[in-house]
Formats: sequence, structure tokens, C-alpha cells
Amino acid sequence: MTLPPALIVFLGAGLGGTIRHFVNMAVPRLLGTGFPFATFLINVSGSLIMGLMAGYLAFKDGETWTQPVRLFLTTGVLGGYTTFSTFSLDFLYLAERGELGMALAYALGSVLLGFGGVWAGIMLVRSLT
Repeated sequence: MTLPPALIVFLGAGLGGTIRHFVNMAVPRLLGTGFPFATFLINVSGSLIMGLMAGYLAFKDGETWTQPVRLFLTTGVLGGYTTFSTFSLDFLYLAERGELGMALAYALGSVLLGFGGVWAGIMLVRSLT
């Protein structure tokens, strides 16, 4: 029995969202709430994981993983785990609190480290082929 693609994504997104929730609960306890560390960590780690998966699928094992597995992991799990809508809201809250320097550092750091994470993941997998 094959599951419909939308159900596969739904199940993956539920898992990714649950993982995100746990990170959102744990990180502020560890690092405080003055800076959106949880979203920052989620965006950067999600980008690295996406780079690793994309690199693996493109350079290492693009034939073994079925489309349902790809949908579950990338669109589902990572889609539920990482969202830049939360990033945008956190940026706005920092700016509204008058912490424009922190807001800009947050935005620039998230984007640059996110891009860097995807690049590092792809380069790592590429180097292993």
C-alpha cells in the first residue's frame, strides 16, 4: 500500500514540528530569552541538514531513496522543523524592542550561517564520493 504524498508530508511535518517544539522549549532554558537562540539554532541546523541530504541525494545515493522517502524527510520533517516565518517574526520583535543591532546580527547570522550550512553539507558529501 502506497501512502498519498500529502499524507507522507503531513506525517513528516508532524515529526519535524515536534522536534522543533522540543528545541524551542529547551534552548531558552539553557541560553535565556534575550535573543531568539532556538530559532537561530533551528534555522542553521536545518540548513546544514538540508545540505547534507541534498548532497547525499545528488552525489552519493540518488537512486536508493524513493520519492516518498525524500518527501517525508525534506518537505515533511525539515519543512516542519525549519520555518523562516518565525525568523521574520523574531526579527520584527527585536527591532520593535529597539534592539536593531541585535536584529540585524540575528538576520545576517541566520542567513550567512544557513547558506554556509548548506554549502558545508554539500561539500562534505561531495568530498566523500
